[in-house]
Amino acid sequence: MLSVTDNYHLFLKLEKSLSPNTIEAYERDFQKLNSYLTDAHIAPEKATPEILRDFIIEISSLGIHPRSQARILSSIKSFYHFLIYRNILDNDPTELLESPKIGLRLPEVLSVKEIDSIIEAIDLSKPEGQRNKAIIEVLYGSGLRVSELINLQLSKLYLEEGYMLVEGKGSKQRLVPMSPQALKQVQLWKIDRNLLTIKKGYEDYVFLNRRGSKLTRDMIFKIVKDLSLLAGIRKNVSPHTFRHSFATHLLENGANLRAIQQLLGHESITTTELYTHIDVHFLRKTVMDCHPVYKKTVEQDDERKEIEK
Repeated sequence: MLSVTDNYHLFLKLEKSLSPNTIEAYERDFQKLNSYLTDAHIAPEKATPEILRDFIIEISSLGIHPRSQARILSSIKSFYHFLIYRNILDNDPTELLESPKIGLRLPEVLSVKEIDSIIEAIDLSKPEGQRNKAIIEVLYGSGLRVSELINLQLSKLYLEEGYMLVEGKGSKQRLVPMSPQALKQVQLWKIDRNLLTIKKGYEDYVFLNRRGSKLTRDMIFKIVKDLSLLAGIRKNVSPHTFRHSFATHLLENGANLRAIQQLLGHESITTTELYTHIDVHFLRKTVMDCHPVYKKTVEQDDERKEIEK
């Protein structure tokens, strides 16, 4: 007979359709609570709101960042929601637990010039050069998550139409346009890819290592970090930085927030709205350029300067 935690794992995998990485994060956070309760000889389903509140105080006293505390609490709430869903509990002991106050953390964004410098840092004379250039162009040109990039398949590329079919969180698929540069670099990479000895089971994956296997998340992080250092960029750059930059640059150039939501594969528009907080200067410039009151002021200033000449 499966334990409660085993059933919870199956619930996250089969009923919630979460990715392996998300499931691992949920279970890792829950394990912190489980260890705490085990030391107190209390089964998770027997934990009271008071005990759970003590646990939150405990992790806070350890100096864990409020954002990490909030994530742990979210994982714990998910577990107890599962217990209620399965009729193991009648009442939710986490209902009155409050998340710690955390400020808005704006994502790091690269300028177009910085992205160009990263692409220019790629040494195309190396065997992996063309592949890495295609990776950067796809990350920035289409805003893919790193998990979506490493699982991208040749059979899901529609190069003539300029689209690719991407599988996002919860196995949800979406069509994503490819930029002209991404199309060009992927086609060039396919020529190099055909020279590889590809291992069985990896024939359909777009991006492979030199041994003919699928790239891992860690490999993509290393590629991005190494190129950023070569380009002399001091920002904390990760594959996700290109996704943030993709969305920010679209917004700055007038893209509709709903369209950005669909392109990024966000389930909620609230997640996409984060990007509206990124560039206050851009928003101010937009108002200055587009609002009739501001435009009138600018026109009057221009007339005054003409008279003064």
